[in-house]
Amino acid sequence: MGNYLNPGNSGFARVLNSKYVDKTGLICVVNSTIDTGINLTCVTRPRRFGKSYAAQMLCAYYDRTVDSHGLFEKLKIAKKRGYMDHLNRYDVIYIDMTNIMGKTKPESFVSFIENAVTEELLAEYPDTRVGNGFDETLSSIVDQTGNKFIMIIDEWDAPIRELDDHAVDEYLRFLRMLFKSSSTTPKNFAAVYMTGILPIKKIKTQSALSDFEEYTMLAPGDFAEYVGFTEKEVRRLCKGAKVDFDEMKRWYDGYELKTVGPVYNPNSVMKAIRSRTFDSYWSQSSAADNLLDFISRDVAGLRQTIIALMGGVEIEIDTTGYNNDLTYTTRDAALTMLVHLGYLAYNQETRTVRIPNEEIRLEFARTIREDRHAETMKRVMESDQLIMDTVHGNEKAVAAQMKLIHEESSSTMNRNREDSLRAAIQVAYFAYKDYYVKFEELGTGEGYADIVYLPKQGKGVPILLVELKWKQDADTAIRQIKTKGYARGLNDYGSEMLLVGINYDVETKVYECKIEKWQHP
Repeated sequence: MGNYLNPGNSGFARVLNSKYVDKTGLICVVNSTIDTGINLTCVTRPRRFGKSYAAQMLCAYYDRTVDSHGLFEKLKIAKKRGYMDHLNRYDVIYIDMTNIMGKTKPESFVSFIENAVTEELLAEYPDTRVGNGFDETLSSIVDQTGNKFIMIIDEWDAPIRELDDHAVDEYLRFLRMLFKSSSTTPKNFAAVYMTGILPIKKIKTQSALSDFEEYTMLAPGDFAEYVGFTEKEVRRLCKGAKVDFDEMKRWYDGYELKTVGPVYNPNSVMKAIRSRTFDSYWSQSSAADNLLDFISRDVAGLRQTIIALMGGVEIEIDTTGYNNDLTYTTRDAALTMLVHLGYLAYNQETRTVRIPNEEIRLEFARTIREDRHAETMKRVMESDQLIMDTVHGNEKAVAAQMKLIHEESSSTMNRNREDSLRAAIQVAYFAYKDYYVKFEELGTGEGYADIVYLPKQGKGVPILLVELKWKQDADTAIRQIKTKGYARGLNDYGSEMLLVGINYDVETKVYECKIEKWQHP
């Protein structure tokens, strides 16, 4: 058992000793690629989404030097056809790139990998002929044993994110040497499984490793079920731990994948269950380190877009221009990268992005208040002031701010649309996160209230029940709230409530606000 060659099954055994959500079905997907034309797989997803757990599981399953029957016999994979065909049948090369980077200098990164793995290969197969390159040494072992390798690379893109350009170029040449040869690659490897955060880097619009099948947060394909926890799995965890599922959903749901539905961050869900506290566990990961950079750089108006996202607006993006690395020169490229990092959720059908859940909204709120750019600080102060003006019934100030935001956030062509006004309100009140939990189209009374802001515990602010009108007047909005019984449906929350009617007159271009304190019957 080595560090890089046949690392054994102890890592996966440790995972099973804690509360484990069975994701062994992923093994079936990888098994289906063995010795096929699509046996090179790259799966990317955000930090703390279980990538390393999956890598350890695959090591335990394929490693020929251990007996893993006892680990898998009660799991889903044991019931699958072909389970025994590949169990503990291969030499496994496992490389954790972040671990390697901590052991060597950038200029010797690739040579360290080659030397360290070759040393273990020669210890296991002392009669091996060392070739002119690492790939030839592998070929010599395959010739000697008749057995191909399974190679597992964890955090494949860590060097791309952290090393200088020269070291990155050398690293990519190393990977191409292993995985782009029409003769040695299919000879040496039964399958290759790589994990990472970023998709494979493009060079002049072409993938640096074009033979890999890629599965990303934009297009997870057959690996969608294994991106994170599914809603069914989270319900089962909450029931077993007697934890409020609805609150769990509000905090950590939001990564909607077309074939499996809602997907949850595994790390955050498990920490919430263990601590019985709903909070942002995102900031405990280095995943949170670079959000401030995105906001501060303000590429092509990105800062204003992020403010709109914080208000709950969904933004259309074109993901095709992203070059799969840490550089970005357009707003869409920056937003696409935020999807890969887990800060935004992507809807494949509408091709839009949004902030997925309460946890990530909290990270955005914290980060945007750290940004010291004058424009950002101005926006935060304006939104804070708007909330206070609303709470204190300052109707003229609210109407004036809505006019300003609506005109800034919409073009002349689409301003005279109802959804444009709704988006403007979301942008204007984007700082609500400090005081409120927001619900849109909330079923209450005899219909659906447009927007409801429910106070967080201990904030001392009233409920805001907002009704929007178009080409009518603010009084009509207030009357609708009363006649439809929207407010009565919120009486049980036991807080003071303000009815807020906002109207935009398309003909006169006048914005009107009416604020009335709800009198409980």
